[in-house]
Amino acid sequence: MEKGSISIHFVINALAHVERLGGDPVALLHGADIAPSLLAHPQARVSADRYAHLWRLISVALDDEFFGQDSRRMKVGSFAMLCHTVVACRTLDQALQRATRFMELLLDDLAVHLVRDGALARLEVHERDDSESPRIFGHETLLILFYALTCWLIARRVPLSTAYFSFPEPVYSDEYRTMYSPRLVFHAAHTAIEFDAACLDLPVVQNDASVKEFLRAAPGNIILKYKNTKGMVARVRRRLKTMPTDSWPAFEALAGEFHTTPSTLRRRLEEEGQSYQSIKDQLRRDLAIHALCHTSKPMLEIALSLGFAEPSAFFRAFRKWTGARPGDYRRQTVTA
Repeated sequence: MEKGSISIHFVINALAHVERLGGDPVALLHGADIAPSLLAHPQARVSADRYAHLWRLISVALDDEFFGQDSRRMKVGSFAMLCHTVVACRTLDQALQRATRFMELLLDDLAVHLVRDGALARLEVHERDDSESPRIFGHETLLILFYALTCWLIARRVPLSTAYFSFPEPVYSDEYRTMYSPRLVFHAAHTAIEFDAACLDLPVVQNDASVKEFLRAAPGNIILKYKNTKGMVARVRRRLKTMPTDSWPAFEALAGEFHTTPSTLRRRLEEEGQSYQSIKDQLRRDLAIHALCHTSKPMLEIALSLGFAEPSAFFRAFRKWTGARPGDYRRQTVTA
């Protein structure tokens, strides 16, 4: 799995119902090597593998793969059984229809509907009519699960034209742009992801043997694997990862490498909600978090490897990215 990072808000949301259901949030954070003190920093991020570990720990502790987001528990093993159930289907359409019906047996308050709308298809999250407010993390979790399932069943990333959310825009909405689509709509009638309906006619290529491999890698593969890897942002990110940060090319030179003009490259990045500077900052941020959490490299070495001429510049940048100083961040994760 790519060395990505996850906003602390997803950690907070995942833990929202743990204490009410008899779990110990602090113990679970410690088990996932996530410092509880990071919850107080709105800009903090955690490595993707630690977040995936937290998912597993919460699911087991509550015996609920839906983290208390529904009045009925989604018992451990439910998603695995869903996957085994849908691989026998012939097309993606049949598989998703079966998956939505299966989910209706598991949950009382939330449901997923597959809707064909001309040339487009949507996977919509519906709430029970008497719900007072959207269960935001429930919506997020269903989108993540169904999107990963959709891509895995046909062994390709399904491009999303738009992602809709039935709630106001959260402060971490940039995460949605990376996970789903640069085009986001808030205050929508339903939370949904929209894609080309022609994908529904594609054949299911998975089987019982590949289900086991898919589930062994879960939930890490579900959280990050199906990000957009063919868009220009992903291509730029992959290019930068092949070279030291002090060798990253100027924007004009990068455009030349992609056989395009700077204005065209800038426009294509903007269409995906990013800029060259934001891509570099995010890549430095994720590399820094990985180095602090998973290596014992000295701060100076980390700063230099990320292209900072002096540690003080790295410290300022890291604090801007995460809300914490790198030394504090490392101590918190080490003593989590």
